[in-house]
Amino acid sequence: MNYNLNHIKELESESIFILREVASQFENPVIMFSGGKDSILIVHLAYKAFFPARIPFPLLHIDTGHNFPETLAYRDSLVEKLGAKLIVGSVQDAINKRMVVEEKGVNASRNGLQTAVLLESLENGKYDAALGGARRDEEKARAKERFFSHRDEFGQWDPKNQRPELWNLFNGKHHMGEHFRVFPISNWTELDVWQYLAAEKVDLPSLYFSHERDVIEREGILLADCDYIEKKPGERVFKETVRCRTIGDMTCTGVWKSTASTVEEIIEEVATTRMTERGGRTDDKRSETSMEDRKKKGYF
Repeated sequence: MNYNLNHIKELESESIFILREVASQFENPVIMFSGGKDSILIVHLAYKAFFPARIPFPLLHIDTGHNFPETLAYRDSLVEKLGAKLIVGSVQDAINKRMVVEEKGVNASRNGLQTAVLLESLENGKYDAALGGARRDEEKARAKERFFSHRDEFGQWDPKNQRPELWNLFNGKHHMGEHFRVFPISNWTELDVWQYLAAEKVDLPSLYFSHERDVIEREGILLADCDYIEKKPGERVFKETVRCRTIGDMTCTGVWKSTASTVEEIIEEVATTRMTERGGRTDDKRSETSMEDRKKKGYF
């Protein structure tokens, strides 16, 4: 398959420039790693940006305890392969310490509980920059972010109070206790990500490729059947050939009917679909501003 290599190489160059800016401006950055394709892309770009040295940033994974097993297996394999440092913030530990209260009921999810664990992990590590894989085409709240997105001493985000980024000049100055979220792939689209991963032959979790698994259907969204989801009366489990477009907590990450078993087939699928990749995320459907509300409190 032919890709617009000039376009994705320009995106690669921009992202690598931002990664190197982070290394030069901040004392203690960290990569937020979910095991999804966008965070995998950030790690791959960081590998290229600093090769032959090791990636100078540790990886921080906020573990809800409700992850797909495939995600954890991929995470551990990647960390071992790169010789990277992995830090895990545990939502289960936070529940045990009564720092957060677990939701109950059929729509319960631990996804929102990640915010408190993330902020505690950033504070404990004294990280002054947290690199994430968010993209502007992902969701309307994401489109309001800059490359360098300031967070106050409480980890909160004010979309109306962001710094100008003219001529590729980035202002990372901050007071004690404040930090920045940095989004090096802001200008990438989902299709760009897949085309680049294909061109670079990056290994990916098996969840992204079609496979048969037990699912339930809830409000038009297919959810992978697991012990973490309380079923509603009348909901039945059935087998379906599916794949993930995003990877997150099993309780809120919808899977898609798909027969795409190669990256090339995924690219064809993404190029023709009208549904955004987060269209299958039940956590985004809790309110019209659910993502923005979470981000203001410190979410990814």
